[in-house]
Amino acid sequence: MSKRDYYEVLGVAKDASPEVIKRAYRKKAMELHPDRNKAPDAESRFKEAAEAFDVLKDPDKRARYDRMGHQGLHTGGFNEPNFQDVDLSDIFSRFSDIFGGDMMGGTGGQRGRTRRQSGRRGEDMKLNLALTLEEIAFGVEKKLKVKKFIVCGTCKGTGAETPNDFMTCSACSGSGEVRQVSRTMFGQFVNVQTCPTCNGEGRTIRSKCGECAGEGRVRGEETVRVKIPAGVAKGNYLTLREQGNAGVRGGDAGDIIVLFDEVEHEVFERRGDDIHMVLPLSFPDAVLGTDVEVPTLKGKARVKIEPGTQPGKLMRLREKGIKSLSGAKVGDQYVEITVYVPELVSSKEKEMLEAMRASDRFNPDQKDKGLLNRIRSVFS
Repeated sequence: MSKRDYYEVLGVAKDASPEVIKRAYRKKAMELHPDRNKAPDAESRFKEAAEAFDVLKDPDKRARYDRMGHQGLHTGGFNEPNFQDVDLSDIFSRFSDIFGGDMMGGTGGQRGRTRRQSGRRGEDMKLNLALTLEEIAFGVEKKLKVKKFIVCGTCKGTGAETPNDFMTCSACSGSGEVRQVSRTMFGQFVNVQTCPTCNGEGRTIRSKCGECAGEGRVRGEETVRVKIPAGVAKGNYLTLREQGNAGVRGGDAGDIIVLFDEVEHEVFERRGDDIHMVLPLSFPDAVLGTDVEVPTLKGKARVKIEPGTQPGKLMRLREKGIKSLSGAKVGDQYVEITVYVPELVSSKEKEMLEAMRASDRFNPDQKDKGLLNRIRSVFS
């Protein structure tokens, strides 16, 4: 069957500008849209107009067509388009800028707006990851083995035995949608829903893959890498895009949400980006002073205990804490001094302590004159 002249199909002159051709095609498409035009040949004429526009909108194709007609589109690397075997939804997607995303002008038609899905997106996953204070302080990269749905290796995710086992869905004619039209006294209403037969994919499978039963995915295990920045806290999380469960029949993979928790440290207590620890000293060390090694999140540090150091004193080690999440600063480490008091002493030690008690040096009044008398007066 010979094809009609493309200019005649769109109803434009041969010297028509690209803008005139574009407007003519949109007008023709609106006129021949199958939802509006119930003539038996409406869809065929709609596709004929799309084919004409596909040629005339392209400067190179149009110039070749003007010189040699339809035959000129079969040479020089060009293939004459044939839209008769193309789904309407594919035409709408291809020329979506022409239709403005709403082919029916707000009356409920969806063919021009909805693209057929290529599968169903995989489910998201949540993982709880406990981190040590050292990992939080400096950041860390973790390798996690995750049990999840992975792409079927037999069918490469398609769900079909062979590429030829796909069929256009008979329930929705490949659009991925079913439409219900109802007429009321207020006019015609169109209800558009995802096709239940193909789940919106627009196609069904004749022979399903024996490995995945048509799902395009199987249960398996993969290793994912998580790069955790320094300074995270309990309740923070990272999203690993498209590393969750594989999609159904080629759909996008879901995400993995990694929720962070903190392992309680045996020495340090976290307070924001700072860390605190308690350092017990013997009575002689607190009185006489000494040098002590204390742990840090990165090795050891030596601190000097001045003679007469009092219990409760806070010693500050700058930038020995946690790097902030923003990376702008590093917290500090605070060492709180306590004095160890033995529960039992020997006879000799008791004699030494009695001698110290008799000395004015060990009388609290030496630091604050009259302190004990003021305390006693409260109860007198």
